[in-house]
Formats: sequence, structure tokens, C-alpha cells
Amino acid sequence: MTTTPGHSSSATPTAPQNETAIRRVLHVGSGPARIEKLHRVFRTEGWKQVRIDLDPKMAPDLVLDISDMAALQTDSFDAIWCSHCLEHLDEQKAERALGEFHRVLKPQGFALITSPDLTQVAELILEGREETVAYVSPAGDVRAIDMLFGFQPAIAAGNGFMRHNTGFTRKRLGRMMQAAGFAETRIIPGTSFDLWAAGFCAEADIGLIADALADAGLDLRPSNGQPAARDKAR
Repeated sequence: MTTTPGHSSSATPTAPQNETAIRRVLHVGSGPARIEKLHRVFRTEGWKQVRIDLDPKMAPDLVLDISDMAALQTDSFDAIWCSHCLEHLDEQKAERALGEFHRVLKPQGFALITSPDLTQVAELILEGREETVAYVSPAGDVRAIDMLFGFQPAIAAGNGFMRHNTGFTRKRLGRMMQAAGFAETRIIPGTSFDLWAAGFCAEADIGLIADALADAGLDLRPSNGQPAARDKAR
């Protein structure tokens, strides 16, 4: 969405010289309205977030199931930010959600997704560390069991939205994103037993977006001519 210039007295309105286009990021499964929950790349000038969540207690802009976002127009967002949300859906809903991400994005848009990495979690389990604290999140200590099945303290407190119903490896997430229509995906393992994925629509300026992500601390650019993980839709 771009800002709309005010009408002048002339027959043809013109935009002010210094007017900046406002880009919209759809923050899916946003949780509470805290700025630190928005990825740093979207905290820069020129971005406006629209928050959606299935839990009305989070006071989102829209209460929506991300696997059915019919209330949102096609080609209406510049980016999507999905942090530790897809794993709360079952496999079929996760596939539909990715298709909805692609539908609501503009042809130049991209989706940024992070989720637990089942490969790294499986390594912890094979080492006998399924109940050992793997890392500390803002919500508290996180174990392999929490990454597999959902954050157990929150579930025990009655928050059923925190249950996990599916999971992803790099290969699986890449396949599902391609099936959803993304022209290219780049996926790397993170430092907290997670995956970081970017899905680019057909007309996206991948180099420009990758540079902006790198400036925000997430480097998905090629290294020595070959990115760590890159898949093109066929």
C-alpha cells in the first residue's frame, strides 16, 4: 500500500516531493503487541505492520485463522512475518497457510518464516538431551520436548494455542513453500535450534531484499557463489 497524496487545486493531483511509500507487513500469529516480536528488518522507517492472531486475547488488528485469510485481499501486502507460528497448525492447514501467504503478497513481495528445526531437535534427542534446557527464550527455558510438542509451561497454564501439530526440516519447509507458489526460497539453520526461511514471489528483487535482511542480522546471501540453502520452484 502506498500513501495517498492530498488533492491539490489543479485537475491532476501530484504527490509531495518527499513522500515515501509505506510498505505493509502482515504479522501472522503475532501474539501480544510488542515491538520486539517484529523482526528488525520491519522496524525500519517505511514499514507498517498489520497483526493477525487466532487468539482474541492478543488484541490483534484482525482475529483470523492464517490457513483461511479470505478477509484479506489478494496482492495486498509487501511482506509476511511468521515467527514460530506454522508449527501450531496441522500439516494440511500449514500447507493452506503458505498458499494464503503467497496469495496475499504482491508479486514483488516476500515471506520471512522461522520455526523449530526438527533436524537439530532430533540431534538433541539422539544425544539423550530431550529434557535438558537447550536455550533460554523470553518465555523461559526451552527443551527439545518443548520444540517438538509446544511450550509445556504455557500449555500447562491452559494456553492450548501453544501446542505444536507439525514440524519442519529445511527440505520439508522448502518443498511446502515451493508448492505454495513461491518462485524461490532460501533457508538456513539458526542458532536456537530453528530454521530461517525467505520465500520470494515471482517479481521480488531478491538481491535487494537479501541485503536488507543481512543488514538486519539475517544473511541469506550467496557465499562463494553458492547460498547455504537455496531452492527454485520448477
